[in-house]
Amino acid sequence: MAWTARLKGLRAGAERRFPVLAELAARLLSANLLDAATRLAAQAFLACVPLLFAIAAFAPRGVRDQLSDSLRSLFGLTGPAEQQVQQVLTPSADGSLKDTTGIIGLAIVLISATSFSRAMSRVCERAWRLPKAGARIAAWRWVVWLLALVVVVLVQGPVREGFGVGLWLGTPLVFLVGIGVWLWTQHLLLAGRVGWLPLLPGALLTSAALTALSLTARLYMPGALNRSLAEYGSLGLVLVLLSWLIVVSAAITFAVTIGAVLAQEPSLRRHPTTRARPGARKP
Repeated sequence: MAWTARLKGLRAGAERRFPVLAELAARLLSANLLDAATRLAAQAFLACVPLLFAIAAFAPRGVRDQLSDSLRSLFGLTGPAEQQVQQVLTPSADGSLKDTTGIIGLAIVLISATSFSRAMSRVCERAWRLPKAGARIAAWRWVVWLLALVVVVLVQGPVREGFGVGLWLGTPLVFLVGIGVWLWTQHLLLAGRVGWLPLLPGALLTSAALTALSLTARLYMPGALNRSLAEYGSLGLVLVLLSWLIVVSAAITFAVTIGAVLAQEPSLRRHPTTRARPGARKP
């Protein structure tokens, strides 16, 4: 029993000396972050597929071409994988896809896709240990965030290429844009209950993680997608994309949570962190 007591003493000493690390370990172990990341990835996939078909049916050709270029730049698409994307984004000449989808179908797609926004909201709320915001306050934020995310994906191509200069400029631009996106994302989906400054560590960590993953995606994804298409057909494409989304979602979930813990350091506690909002309710 002596060694057990010694271990407890070492743990207590570590918690006194490094309270941030102790709190971070406790938060990461108690929040089921891997489960949250898996759910976030599943909702992202379920939102992206119908949105892709909706854009193919209703968006002008310039928007479809821009989306194709951005996806090619994001994943380094080549060969069969690129052809699959082009096939989805090129609607039939007779407009049958638009007739099948319809305005009502487009509205249903948009509403169902907000499940991704809701999952992202839950990730942010769990990171900050906040209750769920009331639906009346949060609903419009889910739609706005989803539409803004589509715009961010659309501009990924030129940003990643440094507007024609190259990756040496594009990579820092992606990082800087990511900071702004994830700072705004947290503030919006938390319904303004956390001040801007405390959200900065999470935005920095998330942007850094996603920038690093975007660089590896250009190296890994083209070969993985084309091999899966050759061996398993479209199902292989789904499996690879879902696996990648799980990695990305895990990076987002952990980065936002770590950022929330770091933001509650004593040096930042003098700044306003959370504010009560009407309509918030207990989870």
